[in-house]
Formats: sequence, structure tokens, C-alpha cells
Amino acid sequence: MGFSVENRIALVTGANRGIGKVIVETLLAKGAKKVYVGVRKLEAGKELADKYPGKAVPIVIDLNDRTTIKAAAAQAKDVELVVNNAGIALVSKVLDDNAFETLEQQFQVNVYGLLAMAQAFAPILKTNGGGAFAQLNSVVSLKSFGDVGTYSASKAASYSVTQSLREQLAGQGTLVVSVHPGPIATDMAADAGFMEIAEPPSLVAEALVKAVANGEFHVFPDSMARQMWGAYEGFARNVIEPAASH
Repeated sequence: MGFSVENRIALVTGANRGIGKVIVETLLAKGAKKVYVGVRKLEAGKELADKYPGKAVPIVIDLNDRTTIKAAAAQAKDVELVVNNAGIALVSKVLDDNAFETLEQQFQVNVYGLLAMAQAFAPILKTNGGGAFAQLNSVVSLKSFGDVGTYSASKAASYSVTQSLREQLAGQGTLVVSVHPGPIATDMAADAGFMEIAEPPSLVAEALVKAVANGEFHVFPDSMARQMWGAYEGFARNVIEPAASH
């Protein structure tokens, strides 16, 4: 069940910088008709709107505020592809004094935000022919890294939700894609101390577009991610991916 982005209308959350910004630019380069630039404040989307007049349209979406998600869904009723890229990563170990706080903050955005986006936009995608819903997860959704233990837990939960979405949305013809990057050269990677091994955001954007076109669920776009996929692929192909067909 492939989905070409050419002449399609997309929405990308967390779209003003990092991976999200590159995804917006890549979608437009691949022929997308329009991309809603999901940002927490409209002015943050001005750069893309100025660069792609009429094609990059800023829209307020804060995954920490469900009212903005509902308002965005009411505005963007023509969306055919949703890329939920926005998320937060806090450097926090599970035994740190602030572990409860950081876990709660990250679940609020990375898990509850995903759920709110899916509930708001799934009916729109259905109305518009099915389309696709892509979630930016991470390699830490499979393997927890101690220095970002609470972040890893939130991404493991978001991956679980993404699997459930794949099963539930298959009935309405919506392709669901789970993207699992390793360290990517963004502000988030810099804050986590991974810049020395980080790779370009373009790898994620290109792999996402290819996966959507080919109807693939799992995407492991960069070097570290592909190494992990090499070990995980057998389980994923035999246990995770067939689940949507029952």
C-alpha cells in the first residue's frame, strides 16, 4: 500500500527546525502540493512560509496542548499525510532525583501528544482516502540508553502506540510508518551530547518519503539505525509487521 507524496497535502509537526524542517523541504522538493508547518508559535514558521509562499503554511500545534491539536485538525481538513515529528528529549537517568518529572514531561509530549495527533487526524485521513501517518520514534525505542533512560522509556511507549495505530488504521486504508533514527545532527542531539556521531537530517527525510512510497512500516535511516535493524529485522518481520493482517 504505497503512497506517493507528489501533489499531496501534508502536515509536519515540529517543523521549524531540525529533522522536521528538512522533512518539509524534502516533501516540497518531491512535489507535495502543500505542507502545513506545525509550530508552537506562528512566527516560528515564517522562514519556511517566506521561502515557499503558498506551499508552506504555518499552523499552531503544540503536542503539550491538545486544544491546539484539535484546532489544527479543524483547520487542516485537506491533509493526506501527517508526519508527527515533534518531541522532546531530556538527559535524565532513571535513578536521578528528577526522573519522575522528566518521564512525565516526555510522556506528555512523546506519547500523549502522539495519541492526540492520531485521534484528531485519523478521521481526516479516512475522509481523504486513507493517506499516511508517520511517527518519528528512535532507536532508543528498542534499546534504552542509560543517560537518556526516561527519554528511552517514552519512545518505547510511542513505538508501542505506533504499532497499535498500524493495526487499527489499516481498516481505513491509512498507511502507518514508524521511523527510528539514531543520532541525527540537530539541536536535540547536541543537547544529548551525540553530535560527534550524528548524521544529516536529510537521511531521515529521504528514507521517510521512500518508505511511504513503498508502503513500509519500519524505517531505520542512518548508520547506527541500520546496524540495529540488522539485529532486529527478523523479529520485526515475523512478529511485529504481520500483526496488522489478522
